[in-house]
Amino acid sequence: MSDLVVVGGGGGFIGGHLVRDLIGKGLRVRAVDMKPLDAWYQVAPEAESLVLDLSERAACEQAVAGASRVFNLAADMGGMGFIENNKALCMLSVLINTHMLMAAREAGVDRFFFSSSACVYAAEHQTSPDVTALAEADAYPAMPEDGYGWEKLFSERMCRHFLEDFGFQTRVARYHNVYGPYGTYDGGREKAPAAICRKVVAAKLSGSNEIEIWGDGEQTRSFMYVDDCVYGTQRLMDSDVVEPINIGSSELVTINQLVSIVEEIAGVELKRNYKLDAPQGVRGRNSDNTLILERLDWEPSISLRDGMERTYRWIHDQMVAGGPTATLSAAR
Repeated sequence: MSDLVVVGGGGGFIGGHLVRDLIGKGLRVRAVDMKPLDAWYQVAPEAESLVLDLSERAACEQAVAGASRVFNLAADMGGMGFIENNKALCMLSVLINTHMLMAAREAGVDRFFFSSSACVYAAEHQTSPDVTALAEADAYPAMPEDGYGWEKLFSERMCRHFLEDFGFQTRVARYHNVYGPYGTYDGGREKAPAAICRKVVAAKLSGSNEIEIWGDGEQTRSFMYVDDCVYGTQRLMDSDVVEPINIGSSELVTINQLVSIVEEIAGVELKRNYKLDAPQGVRGRNSDNTLILERLDWEPSISLRDGMERTYRWIHDQMVAGGPTATLSAAR
């Protein structure tokens, strides 16, 4: 069996961290992304790095040739502001996973991983800040986040049926709000932890002492540090768990509490201006980790305070340096 591991979306935030970790384990890695190399968040010189559009079948065949395992994290996505305003673009990512599954099976790949999302869960389960943590069974009856969530749920089903019909080994993780350094923090695709870090840094550097918060700040979320995500992804890939499983922190906070954590890290206290008409997603979302504890004997454990401090320090340094996000993120 080949020792080659392919990471689709290897030029992205999570993909870049995964590539680095796999290389650190001594594996031979092929990283694939459609962005030009100078726009990758991290470029590992030890990896074979290919610029390919994985929505195209021929590109997928080239990407997976000779591989034993495929981690498919490639998708057109971003934070809530992006996915609420780009539903068609998010849905088109279904081409990526469909073509990657077909190409990987035909190439004799041993195992295939798909990165799904907590956006597959119905909004009716997430209407209160005091949300009941989302268990895997809550994805059905289906009414996921429009656009992005439907694409993820459809691709989950594709993985399931490739396993059932063809015996092709697939693994599916439902990620919950992954954050950390070497990721997007401006431009419209950033998620809440990075956006808040950027806003606090900007307020501190400019002396404005104000911050804009989307919504009333009482919406709740759990946020998972990227190192936990990378570890959990590989633990799932190596397991016999074939059903979709949550990979997310169960540490629930309000957005206001998240802002307070970043203010404490930065040593500032800012005036909060609430933009009530801004995209803010569901009212509350948290990960039920019962199944992952039962099946993998593990759950994400890096505290939000520790993860946000690492993330804030990195974003602060990038903003002080004054370079564009993508270029700075790629230069590790």
